[in-house]
Amino acid sequence: MATVIPVILCGGSGTRLWPLSRANFPKQFWILNPGDSANSNQSLFQQAVLRVNSVEGNLNTLGSTVVVANEEHRFLALDQLRELSNVKSTILLEPFGKNTAPALTLAALFAVDKADDPILLVTPADQAIINLDAFSAALQESLVAAQLGAITILGIQPDSAQTGYGYIQSRQSNYLNEPNDVECFVEKPDAKTARHYLEQGNYFWNSGIFVLKASVWLSALGNFRPDILSATEKAWQNRQQDGASGTLFIRPEKESFADIPAESIDYAVIEKCPGTQFPIKMVKLDAGWSDLGAWDAVWQIGKADANGNVATGDVLLNDVHDSLIHSSSRLVSAVGVKDLIVVETADAVLVADRSKSQNVKDIVAQLDQKRREEKNLHRKVFRPWGWYDSVDEGEHFKVKRIQVKPGASLSLQMHHHRAEHWIVIKGVAEIHNGDQILMLKENQSTFIPQGQKHRLSNPGLEPLEIIEVQSGSYLGEDDIVRFDDVYGRQ
Repeated sequence: MATVIPVILCGGSGTRLWPLSRANFPKQFWILNPGDSANSNQSLFQQAVLRVNSVEGNLNTLGSTVVVANEEHRFLALDQLRELSNVKSTILLEPFGKNTAPALTLAALFAVDKADDPILLVTPADQAIINLDAFSAALQESLVAAQLGAITILGIQPDSAQTGYGYIQSRQSNYLNEPNDVECFVEKPDAKTARHYLEQGNYFWNSGIFVLKASVWLSALGNFRPDILSATEKAWQNRQQDGASGTLFIRPEKESFADIPAESIDYAVIEKCPGTQFPIKMVKLDAGWSDLGAWDAVWQIGKADANGNVATGDVLLNDVHDSLIHSSSRLVSAVGVKDLIVVETADAVLVADRSKSQNVKDIVAQLDQKRREEKNLHRKVFRPWGWYDSVDEGEHFKVKRIQVKPGASLSLQMHHHRAEHWIVIKGVAEIHNGDQILMLKENQSTFIPQGQKHRLSNPGLEPLEIIEVQSGSYLGEDDIVRFDDVYGRQ
């Protein structure tokens, strides 16, 4: 009986789904297909974890899920994993992104330490799949091929001439009910070539979902990209680990990790395999798959009304057709429009022609050039202890609403350039203010002078909420000196 280890690749920032998806809270952690009642309260990441944890069968046993994520997203991933009952997991933390080949290599090195050459079931964290039965059946077929030593990839039957996907050219197997042989991989085509692929019938979209033995991946990587393998092995050998409420964090050594060449799974290994000693197969997947790469894809899988509109949040429409309207924080109304994308968040609004939704990434590039915070952060920012929402700001002042989870605590810290007033509006606060330890209830407050050490904690069983009023010459988030932090932040 083979051991199967699910591997969730949780990197990426989803720039084409801005302004909802941002670098510090990317698309995989959002609920983007609420029209499906089965997934109405699950993020794309949570859906991916649950999908691959449902494949245990008579021929295999399921191991603990491995999540490969960015260090900055560790508590987002941890909080969402905690919401999934009966899912055991380990989180491998990359200090910065190096694309998917090093990420999978970390997972393979972890897997061979834990089991006797397990099968890795590798999936991105940001896809939507409607038909879970069809998905499970395709995975079972892939597991059989992987057990025999093949690298197996799920291929999506195209229903349109898409130019945004890589394609797999396949050949029907000589044996009934066996995966197709892969002849070659082809890059994202132009429109004319994509139409040709669609007409041919033996070209499939590359889903990015792979099933293969850990030893096969490490052997193929050593053959095609030994530089990536050796550099990743060095970073792995010097790893550190710590626990967080039953979930293990493992960190490869940062300095060695910086030396790893950045490359994708496809470029490093998969596209080089056809015709070599590494057999590669494709299993067809017809399960309502989408990679949700842009807002148009979100519209396509959403639950549409009679006029073809997909609306989320507080939305009022009149004479609107074939549009996606997403409201996060206020009423959004539209009149007499067609084929639009309208996405509202507390600090940004996107309006786009639905056919041009791929070009949202160009807006994100402009935000990056102008060094605007809206590229990376929402107005409401999540932290391991809770969240804060910057509700107002002006010259020399900023107002935040802060929520602290039960039992959680901010770091012991000080600020060089600002003072803070704290007013409790819900719950009970334990406050370290210099040499004082205060217990404040609703409508009580305290003042933190500039340069004074302080800490906010929630000793209660309910969320704590305060209003924080900052005043000073500089109010940036980088004006912080931490003396002690339970989450290991510097």
